[in-house]
Amino acid sequence: MKKSRRNIRRAEKSPKVHTLQPQTRKPRPGTGEMVQLTVRGVERGQLRMAADDGAIYLCGRQDSRGVLDGDRVEAERVGREHVRVMRVIEHAHAVIVGVLRIRPSGTVIEPLERHLPSEIAASCQTGVSAKDGDIVRAEVERWQDQGGMLVRVSDVIGSFTQATAALDGLIVSSHLRAAFDARVLAEAEALPDARLEDDSQREDLRGLLTFTIDGRDAKDFDDAVSLEPLSGGGLRLGVHIADVGHYVREGTALDREAFLRGTSVYFPGRVLPMLPERLSNGVCSLRPDEDKFTLSAMMDMTREGEVVSARVARTITRSKARLVYDDVNSLFDGDEEQSRSMAEKHALIPGTLQAMRDLSHAIRARREAKGAIDFAANEPEFVLDETGEPAEIMRRERGDAERMIEDFMLTANEAVARFARERRIPLLYRVHEKPDPEKLAVFKAFLDGIGVDSRGLTGEARPADIRAILESTRERPEYTVISALALRSMQKARYDAQPLGHYGLAMPDYCHFTSPIRRYPDLVVSRALTAGLTGGQPALAGDRLADAAIRSSDCERAAIEAERAADRIMTARLMASHVGEEFDGVVSGMSEYGLYVLLQNGAEGFLHVRSLNDWFEFDARRMTLRGERTGARFSLGQALHVRVENVELTSSSVELGLVEELSQVGRSERKRERERMRGFRR
Repeated sequence: MKKSRRNIRRAEKSPKVHTLQPQTRKPRPGTGEMVQLTVRGVERGQLRMAADDGAIYLCGRQDSRGVLDGDRVEAERVGREHVRVMRVIEHAHAVIVGVLRIRPSGTVIEPLERHLPSEIAASCQTGVSAKDGDIVRAEVERWQDQGGMLVRVSDVIGSFTQATAALDGLIVSSHLRAAFDARVLAEAEALPDARLEDDSQREDLRGLLTFTIDGRDAKDFDDAVSLEPLSGGGLRLGVHIADVGHYVREGTALDREAFLRGTSVYFPGRVLPMLPERLSNGVCSLRPDEDKFTLSAMMDMTREGEVVSARVARTITRSKARLVYDDVNSLFDGDEEQSRSMAEKHALIPGTLQAMRDLSHAIRARREAKGAIDFAANEPEFVLDETGEPAEIMRRERGDAERMIEDFMLTANEAVARFARERRIPLLYRVHEKPDPEKLAVFKAFLDGIGVDSRGLTGEARPADIRAILESTRERPEYTVISALALRSMQKARYDAQPLGHYGLAMPDYCHFTSPIRRYPDLVVSRALTAGLTGGQPALAGDRLADAAIRSSDCERAAIEAERAADRIMTARLMASHVGEEFDGVVSGMSEYGLYVLLQNGAEGFLHVRSLNDWFEFDARRMTLRGERTGARFSLGQALHVRVENVELTSSSVELGLVEELSQVGRSERKRERERMRGFRR
């Protein structure tokens, strides 16, 4: 089933690809100018290195001194965009996690991290009994420029035959924090349940009809919602958030641990929570029929979805029911049995949910009218068997219930950010800046190539301009790719101490307030609001708040990368049982080396140009590959019929082969018919 990763890497350097990008000039003699850079992957066969100011440089392998992805280096400029490494300032990989392979020629590990060499020479510490195929933790003893890289195995994580062990290895290689130490757990266990007499200044909302709506397997309930009719025809929407800041005080062991984690991390079948279970699933979780300390955003609204006024209050609430998305969607679809079941929990729940859905539609219509872009994708969801192995990939569709809660949370986040800014409360804002001009130009070129009017995509493009393109192409077969490219043209959302606005949501004020059990920035916001409401001093301000923004953004990026890596691990393990099978798919991405193809079952694989009997030109702006001899043309969104040729579990790669005839790929029906008729004339 497996091929040598070395052969795969060698094939990636095959000269079977031409590129229409400008050719890189040969490096000139050194200029003497030194720059500090961080290695950030590979571009055009060379190492890509980023400076602190965002400038990008390239370094040939022969000038790299064997540096690895993530290393911090000092380099000498040898041209406008080229450098050569002089020394490594900081190595990013003192510890490497990989699969041990014992061969006649020697012992090696195959790193789980994709950007590292495919094999590294290894030895074992005394007392460590590691077998071929074990996932191991190894410490670097010698670097590449010191005579060849060598690592020493220090610990066995588990067998690579088990998905659970593969995820354990990912946790270690991603430097994620798994277990809580004894002091943190002791602090959590000592926390009492909410009692109003312990904080008598809170507003008592326990008589209000509030309830939670979450996934069926959820246990950490951050938020509850309520809706009340107002005299004059308006509505009061309440979003009630667990007051985690009441329990997790600044400077405690709990707070330091939450700061280091930054966010909960979600893998298939498991979660690495930001807070211990005593808090996340117990004291803070808004479980039904339990008194809970909360922060409530109360928004008076018109039935057309406009917020007329808003206030934030320290409250105590009591959820009347724990509802599930699927059940609420069934109610919305007219399921009478669900309606009766919810009415048994509280007679007003079914009617309140219907009124909430109407308000949600109005809120969304107003947001869309302002140009907000909906990039929400259907994330892969893995069905696991009893051993934790993936049995199926599902793409969960968002129903009205999921969209409704999303609309309410967005409304609350915006209202809280405005509330804090107007009162000059120091806050961590969620900011999203204008699109990157170069990436936007690539997106525009692709749209032009497939006949989509992109005149509005200038450097000053508004969110409404991008939204209009997404709306106009929603029924096209390339829509999934169009949406993905639009998202890639955006800047990454991040946290900042300044209210810089959120481009994608078309909101001048926005923060993360609604998930303090799972995200540290939300905890910072809840503390800041409490200080503002009680007349206290904010826990974080100035440079400390700015540092928290940077740390929170870094933790979020690390969590996203780890979650995607976990999805790749599970996808590869699932597809290993489908080698030789054929699938329909669409081209979801490409490079000069080949095509990424999203298969009908939700998995993604790679179709390498080495498997195609032709020379291909890669147009990086229009994102196309064209064969010189056959005229075959590959483009984003194109439908293909492929076969799973090989699965490499260590690198989590799925290799595909083209089933259909190459000469017919990308040809229009008219061209195919013309060629068919020529055959008859012969």
